[in-house]
Amino acid sequence: MDTALLVGNALSVLALMTALWVWSVVRRDASVVDPWWSMGFLLITVRSVVVTGATPGKLALAGAVAVWALRLWAHLTLRARGKPEDPRYQAFRAHYGAERYWWVSYFQVFLLQGVLMFIIAAPLQVACSAAAPDALRWNDLAGLGLFAAGFVFEGLGDWQLTRFRNDPAMRGRVLDTGLWRYTRHPNYFGEALMAWGFWLCAYDQRLGLATVFAPVFMTFLLLNVSGVTMLEKQLVKSRPGYADYVRRTSAFWPRRPSQRET
Repeated sequence: MDTALLVGNALSVLALMTALWVWSVVRRDASVVDPWWSMGFLLITVRSVVVTGATPGKLALAGAVAVWALRLWAHLTLRARGKPEDPRYQAFRAHYGAERYWWVSYFQVFLLQGVLMFIIAAPLQVACSAAAPDALRWNDLAGLGLFAAGFVFEGLGDWQLTRFRNDPAMRGRVLDTGLWRYTRHPNYFGEALMAWGFWLCAYDQRLGLATVFAPVFMTFLLLNVSGVTMLEKQLVKSRPGYADYVRRTSAFWPRRPSQRET
């Protein structure tokens, strides 16, 4: 893979995250970064295709990334509209002090997310550096199929959660129907499936197999860092009945509840 392509992609991500940081400083709201996570992957993918030349395999992969990135961006943007800064960033701002968090956030939030984005996008960069003719092969079809399954899980899970949150009758309750009956985090599970699907699309390229670290790392983050673990520490404290939901429902992999629902 061309080193110049990687350097150009890294600089593009740096420019995006720097622009978002400036915007966050003006708004005093670091959570403006959240909807743009998926758009960074789209930026990397589209730039890689433009630089190396379009092929059937690249266009199919870029289309999948675009569908995912735009849906997630729209979902998170609408969800954050009219709301204050995310409590996570409020806590960081209080810890470091408002007078210096404006520059601390550049490294702690924006550059960190940019680095993670670049690392996790490794399979996309490898797949999008393929030489012509790059026809669709078995691994591309398998990867796109896995992506489709993950996209449904994430999209449907987000839709069900949005409906639940918007229903006044459900206030204070725990969502345990639909996909949420089988996994406590269908959206995170879907995101992991998509990451593995993207890796499969790169499998037939030189260095493609080596980029398996990307979906492994993404799955680890979702399970142990920014996803399940972080969110559930808050939910167990703030939602009555969530502890019981945890006991009967899988954290990540979908399966039938282990106990009869009450």
